[in-house]
Amino acid sequence: MAALLPLHSHFLHHKTSDPKLSQCYLTKPPKTTKSASLTTACIRKEEVVIIGAGIAGLSTAVSLHRLGVPSLVLEQAESLRTGGTSLTLFKNGWKVLDTMGVGDELRSQYLEIQGMVIKTEVGRALRSFTFKEEDQTQEVRAVERRRLLETLAKQLPVDSICFSSKLAEIKVHKDGEMLLELSNGTRISSKVVIGCDGIRSSVAKWMGFSEPKYVGYCAFRGLADYANGQPFGPRVNYIYGQGIRAGYVPVSPTKVYWFVCFNSPSPGPKITDPLVLKNQTKELIKKWPSELQNIVDATPDDTIIRTPLVDRWLWPGFSPPASLGGAVLVGDAWHPMTPNLGQGACCALEDAVVLVQKLAPALKVGPIAIEDALRSYQNERWPRIFPMTVHPILLPLHDGSSSQINLNIDSNPQRLMLSSHSGPGYNAKMKYTAL
Repeated sequence: MAALLPLHSHFLHHKTSDPKLSQCYLTKPPKTTKSASLTTACIRKEEVVIIGAGIAGLSTAVSLHRLGVPSLVLEQAESLRTGGTSLTLFKNGWKVLDTMGVGDELRSQYLEIQGMVIKTEVGRALRSFTFKEEDQTQEVRAVERRRLLETLAKQLPVDSICFSSKLAEIKVHKDGEMLLELSNGTRISSKVVIGCDGIRSSVAKWMGFSEPKYVGYCAFRGLADYANGQPFGPRVNYIYGQGIRAGYVPVSPTKVYWFVCFNSPSPGPKITDPLVLKNQTKELIKKWPSELQNIVDATPDDTIIRTPLVDRWLWPGFSPPASLGGAVLVGDAWHPMTPNLGQGACCALEDAVVLVQKLAPALKVGPIAIEDALRSYQNERWPRIFPMTVHPILLPLHDGSSSQINLNIDSNPQRLMLSSHSGPGYNAKMKYTAL
């Protein structure tokens, strides 16, 4: 990877306190007296540039690296965004992590979730089931987002990730290569630009995608910490109330992830004060059984977040394609979805490995082969992604009652969740070649 990085003084490199993680900071290049037209003297050349160092971006970079393809990851934040709580990975996500060589390292840290119980707000059990009733090979674990990102980042060569690198503009050069300009003036030319920059993706906007839409409900989320061991069994606990849906799931022997989702006509103001967030959460569930309230109390203030939930409807013939020239989208940048099916992270991981297996051989051929590979990626992923984006939208409408739409999304969690993780489309498509 060292050969990829120029030795000019305006490219600064900084190592983190973790010797296995290295950070690269791109600073503005020195002024030049040349004309305003771009010249090779002031443009950094790369083969593949990935925008965003989240789950989609890092999993794409790791997959490329395992096939011997170098990439540069640009992240606008100053370091890995290790905030947030946890995410649930089903067997399709674990299959990809195994392909990337990190599955067992993560498994050793997190509990396998056996099943789900659904309760009312007064604690009455409505139903329960185990995940293996539907699929004996199912594997469900909740993973801390921070740990997943750090594990993926450690698989990359030194200085693969450049922080404080915000994308400002995308252009297509006359030779077909993608030209990127960062907010600090740095310019990069690349054969391929992979947009992994999340729900507010700059790459997706450049490609003609609409902004994600607020879906009418928000969620408080947190990660409770039990230093002496958490007391809960390995299952997802769902609780349904009037206008509120909540849940919690053990993550590890000492951590429990929880959420409280509530209907709201607007996203509301952005709140960052952790004490206010905790108090608002407790106010929503103050008449509920004490078990969930105690979990919220056991949560460090700085792990609680409030998120307005959004998605983007993707419709055949109406939505823009997932690729345009040498640009392509992965994960939330292409298909932001609500967490009702628990498939956002899993789909991003799937996207990454399918894209890379098509792209890597095409890079050796030329621009036409690259564009064909990107279209092939979209064509393979579309039958998988389209149902995921519309499933939570269309199912509630059968009820006919607008007041029930949000809370009926998971009216049959076993059918919805497991069919999404292990149905015919999964078995047909998710046959990964080891990277």
